[in-house]
Amino acid sequence: MLMTWTSTWGEVLQRHFAIIGHDAPGTGELRLNDLAGGSGRMDVLARAVNTALFISHGIRTDSTITIHLMGGEIPRRVKFDGRILRGVHPDERSISGHIRSIMKQSVPPIGIWQEASKGVSHSGGSVGETLREWDREGVVARILDTEGVRLESEGDGPMGFVLSDHLPFTNEESAVLKDCQKVSLGSALLQGHVCIAIVHHILDD
Repeated sequence: MLMTWTSTWGEVLQRHFAIIGHDAPGTGELRLNDLAGGSGRMDVLARAVNTALFISHGIRTDSTITIHLMGGEIPRRVKFDGRILRGVHPDERSISGHIRSIMKQSVPPIGIWQEASKGVSHSGGSVGETLREWDREGVVARILDTEGVRLESEGDGPMGFVLSDHLPFTNEESAVLKDCQKVSLGSALLQGHVCIAIVHHILDD
């Protein structure tokens, strides 16, 4: 059974995740047998996609996740949309295979989303552009931070959550994110995919 978070009026509310891959390249060759090493910790991003979108016997239609490949000369964003996603299997290798296919293509202009497969699209840009798109769509952006307020399963619109990979946000990223509300999942520093699982648990409850 697919569980979704609903408002007081029964309307399904979306959660959008954005994770920054500081070392993950946006172009070139991706070695599927070395996701945790020479691929810029693509394994971290693939696990985040897996947790954001997949449940035991299906795909979450209430979630999207955008990964930011910032390790190359030209930044690239790859979006997985659970509402229409097809042909992606819930394992790191399958997810990374879709990313590898995209990395062989030219980076689209910022703000132009080019479909690579059903539910998977890519564009140029960084997390700042993602925040601007969320704002236009009415998505309220939050940062997961141990110093933030406790995340509650209440709200009146779609939520966006910004995470980093194994590295902290850069000074430039922190400046872009400074106006986002900080929310906490506890005092422990958790891996990105674990944070996503906890967010789902809180909002599904």
